[in-house]
Amino acid sequence: MARVRIELPEKLGFTTQIQITIKDVNYGGHVGNDSILSLIHEARIRFLASLGYQELDKEKGVGLIMADAAVVYKGEGFRGDIFDIAVGTDDISSFGFDIYYRITTIRDDKTIIIAEAKSGMIYFDYNERKVGRLPEAWKQKLSL
Repeated sequence: MARVRIELPEKLGFTTQIQITIKDVNYGGHVGNDSILSLIHEARIRFLASLGYQELDKEKGVGLIMADAAVVYKGEGFRGDIFDIAVGTDDISSFGFDIYYRITTIRDDKTIIIAEAKSGMIYFDYNERKVGRLPEAWKQKLSL
């Protein structure tokens, strides 16, 4: 069976922490796959805010739309863990970019990799319902 591979960029320059709560845990007693997507969504919002951006500018009717997502699970997370989520970008184009995530936690004085993920983001005109051009200012900030 072929496995998804994610090649993380060398630099993941933004980091945020999120504590795992009972709502993140599934019937298997660990963080669920659906929760991982929600956690990287929160990390993405925090990352964009650190650059002065939002996923959606309601006044202008433009923002980001997710084109794809991939997650590779490497370890289990549990209620009470504090996830460190490192975030960075790569493959910036005229229309979008990829955001990469590495999720780790510290348990028993060891760093455990929980997951690595990627989401492909496209700049989108919600009024016209079509792909838009990524503004130069975004490209510059995302490249830092």
